Amino acid sequence: MPDFDRAEVVRMLTTHGFNIDPAAVERLLAAPDPEAAIEGTLASVPASTIKITTQHVQQHARGDHPSVSGGEDGVTVEQADTSPPETMGGERGSAGAISTSGDITGESTGTGTYDDFVDLFRDRYERLSSLLSGRLTHRSTHSLGESRSGTDVGLIGLVSDIRSTRNGHTLLELEDTTGAFPVLVTSDREVSAPVDTLLLDEVIGVEGTLSDDGEIVFADELYQPDVPRTHQPRTADRHVQAALISDVHVGSAEFLRDAWEDFASWLHSSEAEAIEYLLIAGDMVEGVGVYPGQADDLTVVDIYEQYRAFSESLKAVPGDLEIVIIPGNHDAVRRAEPQPAIDDDLAETLDAHDPTLVGNPSMVEIEGVRILMYHGVSLDELVAELPTPDIAYETPHEAMITLLKKRHLGPPYGGKIRIAPEKRDYLVIDEVPDVFHAGHTHTFGVGSYRGVRVVNSGCWQAQTDFQRRNNLQPDVAHAPIVSLDTLEITVRKFR
Repeated sequence: MPDFDRAEVVRMLTTHGFNIDPAAVERLLAAPDPEAAIEGTLASVPASTIKITTQHVQQHARGDHPSVSGGEDGVTVEQADTSPPETMGGERGSAGAISTSGDITGESTGTGTYDDFVDLFRDRYERLSSLLSGRLTHRSTHSLGESRSGTDVGLIGLVSDIRSTRNGHTLLELEDTTGAFPVLVTSDREVSAPVDTLLLDEVIGVEGTLSDDGEIVFADELYQPDVPRTHQPRTADRHVQAALISDVHVGSAEFLRDAWEDFASWLHSSEAEAIEYLLIAGDMVEGVGVYPGQADDLTVVDIYEQYRAFSESLKAVPGDLEIVIIPGNHDAVRRAEPQPAIDDDLAETLDAHDPTLVGNPSMVEIEGVRILMYHGVSLDELVAELPTPDIAYETPHEAMITLLKKRHLGPPYGGKIRIAPEKRDYLVIDEVPDVFHAGHTHTFGVGSYRGVRVVNSGCWQAQTDFQRRNNLQPDVAHAPIVSLDTLEITVRKFR
């Protein structure tokens, strides 16, 4: 076997036309058989790849093949025993490194100009169209006007208009970088991406026939970027677990302090000794001035004091946990998404555990498993706009699966989600996650889609007056626990 060093690995890969991430080089060098790992990577990486990342080499560097238990059989719900544990868990093994990507923190360039908005949507179109371009032969909307009538055509565009015709058909307008073109989806046509789940500003592909007058495309098939059917999730090479929670809302009069303390106590027990990570998907605190009259619902009215109280709550969990936190719409960051991590002044209040603070959304890689963390404000938009029975607050994971199909976390501009005009669209889901973790809805849901585990973790806040008026019953004190070596999920309930 050759004696590999970094230079040799880089040389072998660049000879085949690839750049390589330094972290991927280290993974290959640490493989049981670096030569086989390199050959396996070269054989499996798509030809269109520019840079080889840890995602490309993960399977081959381990020397085995990732696996995941599919369907809902991988989910177990248990009522936690919150009595004081007789045997406290021993010290956990040292946690692996956490890496993040797709984080806006420190990278914001938008100034709100017209050009910023153009850059945002151009970036969205180009990145999502690249996911579709291998699945259909397409032309620009400008060149469609020059095509022969009655011919088969394909196009990829951003949905700029959705209308119903008098005959019950759906008329779409798709826009690309050269112009716009109308597409008619007749009501008797079955297509794989149902028109009743389309949203403005998402990117789709269409195959169909150009009309006799050359003015419209009659759709035969619609395509969304979607998760590939061949997606194989990555798993950890040892038994290690992560607890996924969100919407703690410290400072609210409805914060469930007793349930939280039971959860923290359980984390010290022998049952939880495999848990080395705690991932919090936003809304650490209740915030101040988030909605009219909120002051009446607060037990802590100063935002700094709220974060100090949250930090005190964190002190109850084991000190050796690795904690990752993104902000939510109640946290003290900008409301527009993507949101940066909380600023340094507030971060100083979180002196317990020294958590990893990243933006919303962020892709977090732990033990080789990629976890997409997103607070979930756009789920409000999907519940309001999509009239399908599955997409409801009672089943938040179904709305999250819809976002995976669109490969975007918040397509519509100008709706319930505020989108900052950055030059890059940070809400595009470039790489398929292994776990998709969100919150915001205060309802619990777990599902699976093409190998991706989907978790909305509920909340730690009892029903508020606003929720009562809107007939929303929160799912409180749930703690989904994901085993990173199998992606199986166990749900612990503390109330």
